[in-house]
Amino acid sequence: MPDHLTSIISENLKDINQRIESACSTVNRDPNEIVLVAVSKTFSVDHIQAAYDLGIRDFGESKLQELETKVHQLPNNINWHFIGKIQSNKAKQVATLVNTIHSIENQRQLTEINKQDRTIDSFIQVNIASEQQKSGIFIEDLDKVLSHVLKCNQVRFRGLMTIGPVVSDPEESRIYFRELANLNRKIGGTQLSMGMSGDFEVAIQEGATHIRVGSAIFGNR
Repeated sequence: MPDHLTSIISENLKDINQRIESACSTVNRDPNEIVLVAVSKTFSVDHIQAAYDLGIRDFGESKLQELETKVHQLPNNINWHFIGKIQSNKAKQVATLVNTIHSIENQRQLTEINKQDRTIDSFIQVNIASEQQKSGIFIEDLDKVLSHVLKCNQVRFRGLMTIGPVVSDPEESRIYFRELANLNRKIGGTQLSMGMSGDFEVAIQEGATHIRVGSAIFGNR
């Protein structure tokens, strides 16, 4: 393992953990409530191994082929999260490799995932800002998708996920994160996946339990 890689990731993780603690302290939350999902898509096995050696156990991938390659080269106690758009014909295969899927959108995906002989944690992805180019369901479709999730014995509903709009000031994302948190409470979600490298402090302040951080850990892609 290249020493410089471990050193860079170590410093980045220290900074992120300080930012998590600071964000939690402003709203009287316990930092231990926050799951840091290291978004390792496009980064090498060496990058992931370095973060693993520094204590990270949750990693996020968004493409099946890349995920498969990495799963078989890395420790088997990693908690893999799938955070990308899932093609229905690949959903069953994705579900064999991960513990958690953050991007549930439709019944076809669920039918395939539900064929597993183990339970998969799931988040429904909501396009909270109604951006046409983004994945995720619109709010008006949430009740329908949730009803499908709750009928699947092998899919354990955890809560909602969103990707905030690209903004210059993280504060501009607060209204969307707050809206998602309110929706999540309303439908009985116990976990909340929102916030990335540029805005995870605001997400934590608004109730995120899972933050998905890539470049702030591993560097620019």
